Amino acid sequence: MALLNILPFARFLLDQAVNEGDIAVDATVGNGHDTVYLAERVGETGHVFGFDIQPEAITAASARLAEHGLCGRATLFERSHSELLDTLPAAVHGRISGAVFNLGYLPGGNKQIATKPESTIKAVDQLLSILKPGGVIVLVVYQGHPEGKRERDALLDYVRSLDQRRIHVLKYEFINRQNNPPFLLALETRADQGA
Repeated sequence: MALLNILPFARFLLDQAVNEGDIAVDATVGNGHDTVYLAERVGETGHVFGFDIQPEAITAASARLAEHGLCGRATLFERSHSELLDTLPAAVHGRISGAVFNLGYLPGGNKQIATKPESTIKAVDQLLSILKPGGVIVLVVYQGHPEGKRERDALLDYVRSLDQRRIHVLKYEFINRQNNPPFLLALETRADQGA
């Protein structure tokens, strides 16, 4: 068996959580690759909600969705993911099966605009309150730049504090790769809510 790199492992985890008819969230739309992937996963009867603060990200993701004929399966918001609780329709609260964050900055975009730990943690906290039992949040953490290191530290402190009776937290990383490679955090709401 070959070990999966970070991005394929993120997809592997989301494959287990997101199925036809489900609701999913792309919390960092970026260039739209995850948005398209999730729109394919949820099928014609599901829906994806995407968030990004940069207009060029929304434009790129919209074009990518159109290219794949998936526009009707996704709604994109030019807003911070920290506003998702107020932005998502109340009807989807408790029905979200999967969410993904690719942290850092927009590939090919302005590197001065990067995700911030405060808004990311706020978004994760909000998602945990409206995820369905057994739902999964996957965060790909890029720690190779100063803001990424700050976000990494804050996120690790945050996820370590989560109640294990409610939420399982996984950290997946390669520990012998150089130059601060990305790693993955996965949070799963416990379906049984047991001890």
